[in-house]
Amino acid sequence: MAIRFTLNGAAVTADPADDDMPLLYLLREEPLSLTGPKFGCGLAQCGACTVLVDGVATRSCSVPAAAVAGKAVTTLEGLGDPARPHPLQAAFAAEGALQCGYCTSGMIMQASELLARTRRPTEAQVIEALDANLCRCGAHPRIVKAVLSAAERMAG
Repeated sequence: MAIRFTLNGAAVTADPADDDMPLLYLLREEPLSLTGPKFGCGLAQCGACTVLVDGVATRSCSVPAAAVAGKAVTTLEGLGDPARPHPLQAAFAAEGALQCGYCTSGMIMQASELLARTRRPTEAQVIEALDANLCRCGAHPRIVKAVLSAAERMAG
């Protein structure tokens, strides 16, 4: 059954292969072919697949695609692009807040939700907000620094 939703600001109609198809698969497969959300654990525990659904950070591996009908989904690709990166994307690059990069998309999307509701978060608030997103390569201190830097830039 085809579903209609907004993806990165554009109305789309997509046809999941089955009723239980995870949103992550729908986003990554043809014809959408987005690479921002990653498959990590498939159990909503690592955060690599995090997207925003109506502004809420959501683990796309555990949400049926049909559940986003009529909603707004934002992936990393919808935040900014190389010509005009979102402040979080720019801060991650400036701070070197990645090594392997696998967690980066999920970290940015989770941080995006935090900054949408907390204009000037403390370091403790950033750490708490990102607590459930796993980073295995050791970039976590730089990730926290990047989020704080982006918050400062966004707040003016």
